[in-house]
Amino acid sequence: VQLQASGGGLVQAGGSLRLSCKTSGIVFRLNAMAWYRQDPGEQRELVAHITSGHSSTYAESVKGRFTISRDNTRNTLYLQMNSLKPEDTAVYYCHTTRNDRDYWGRGTLVTVSS
Repeated sequence: VQLQASGGGLVQAGGSLRLSCKTSGIVFRLNAMAWYRQDPGEQRELVAHITSGHSSTYAESVKGRFTISRDNTRNTLYLQMNSLKPEDTAVYYCHTTRNDRDYWGRGTLVTVSS
C-alpha cells in the first residue's frame, strides 16, 4: 500500500491550496480515507474524513473552509483548503486502513504566513 501526498507549500493567510493523495495497493473505491495534520511537538489530529460512499466529516476548526473529495477513477484523495490561516500550518498526511492496519502517506508541509 502506498499513499503519496503532494500539493503543500507556502501561502499567505487567506489563500488556497489543494492537496492530493495518490494511492496504490488498495481497492480505493472501497476504502474510507482521511487527512490528518501535525504540528511539531503536537499530536496528529484528524482534519477531514470521507467514506467510500462520499460522506464527509470535518474538524470544527476547518468546517466551511476545507473540502475533502475523492476521485475513484484516479485512486486519488483531495483536500481543497480555502481561507487558510496561520494556525493551519502543519504537515498534512493522508490515511487509510486495510485489513485493520493503518497506512500513512509521507506528509506534505503546508505553511501559512500572516
